[in-house]
Amino acid sequence: MDAIASNLSPWNLRTMEANMTEKMIAPCGLDCASCEGYLATQANDMEALQRVVEHWRVEYNHPGMKVEYCICDGCLSTSGRLGGHCAECDIRACAIQRGVANCAHCPDYGCAKISRFTGFVPQARANLEAIRAGL
Repeated sequence: MDAIASNLSPWNLRTMEANMTEKMIAPCGLDCASCEGYLATQANDMEALQRVVEHWRVEYNHPGMKVEYCICDGCLSTSGRLGGHCAECDIRACAIQRGVANCAHCPDYGCAKISRFTGFVPQARANLEAIRAGL
């Protein structure tokens, strides 16, 4: 780990350490490790990615979505491929700016930005609350 750690930015190192104990919880509380797009990308399975995009076109009412939108190395990646909204996510950008692995670690946890999102995604809130309970 020390050889790897010396080549990481402080945010990447904290993110890696957090992931070892917190799975792959993105800044917003979503679990990247359970994301269909992430799983298909990591398996390098283009057929699975095609199925994911077909499903997401309907689920997210985005009929023009392309496979490229689903290719993702996880929101915690700073040099990998970021799928869909991850690259432009204001919650992710805020976590990077503040140097926290996810919002559970932020001193301003519960701000309007994360509250608005977790209001629509109760599982993300539950993931962040579980992390906070262990801090």
